[in-house]
Amino acid sequence: MATGNQATGNQATGIGSMPGEDFGDSMQTVLGEVGDFPYLVELPQRGVTASMVGRTLAAITHLGLDLQPAGWRLTDASGLDHRRAKSLLARDLDTVEELAQDHRGHFKLQVTGPWTLAANVERPRGDKVLADHGARRDLAQALAEGVRDYVGDVRRRLAGAQIVVQVDEPALPAVLAGAISTASGFGRHRSVTPAAASQALDWVLDAVADGGASSAVHCCAGEVPFAVLRETPAQAVSFDLALMRSSQFDDVAGWLEAGRQVWLGVVPSTEPTGRPPTENELTKDVLTWWSALGHSDVSAIPAATITPACGLAGASPHWARTALGLAHRVARNLSVEQGRMEA
Repeated sequence: MATGNQATGNQATGIGSMPGEDFGDSMQTVLGEVGDFPYLVELPQRGVTASMVGRTLAAITHLGLDLQPAGWRLTDASGLDHRRAKSLLARDLDTVEELAQDHRGHFKLQVTGPWTLAANVERPRGDKVLADHGARRDLAQALAEGVRDYVGDVRRRLAGAQIVVQVDEPALPAVLAGAISTASGFGRHRSVTPAAASQALDWVLDAVADGGASSAVHCCAGEVPFAVLRETPAQAVSFDLALMRSSQFDDVAGWLEAGRQVWLGVVPSTEPTGRPPTENELTKDVLTWWSALGHSDVSAIPAATITPACGLAGASPHWARTALGLAHRVARNLSVEQGRMEA
């Protein structure tokens, strides 16, 4: 696989999480609605070992971890809950291998990024890994090794798939701003420099590339840290389009001019209280955004990946299926519009 090019046209996928506890059923939904770009679903309702953080820690084998009342903590050896998380991931991968072994398109994995992990995982004596330079380096490097092995395992299971790894960094803007609370709640952890932030991401993204996979960084915060991401080898950035401010349009334009891609979160992640948006309305929203960005010629709009605004864990099963289907149809509509203008 050529890791520098994820897609040659518009496509659709999900962010990662889905409602419910039935992994096989959720994977069937994903394969049915976004079969060109399915992903390994996360089901947080199964418990903390299946959450975004627990799922990622299951891929880490070079550090001991355990679940304490305050959350995940570094330990001398893996505790029962860490072993349970690993076992659950292995069983889910067996199911994916059974359901998608003949898949020949893109297939996405999600991992929590090094800074969001550091803001959630505790040191052995308490407080976040974020407070300790050595601990956060060890955690980031262990994550990189785990990602490399994880990608290799999935590539063996899905030999015909082109693997994409989405690195989730919802806490990165707060880490950069020094806005992460200490354990007491009365203070804040010191901000991390952009150089340090990009270095830790480099370790993980380089491991993705070493495994022959493509990469994207997902950030659902209001201010996507483009200044940091530009210094990394990330090939795509995923964000909630409704939160994108016009002050960041130049950052997006520079990102695209550098040959990188955008994943646009345009479908509501929970069902609206009123009338839900139609595929035509969502398509118009995307085209309007591209126009505001300076792309008045539809045929010149770069290829994009369309997603829900965020994960679907809080949605009903009906809306989760609907949201993925809408994302797929919006991507198709964009391709039709571009083709019409080129003709």
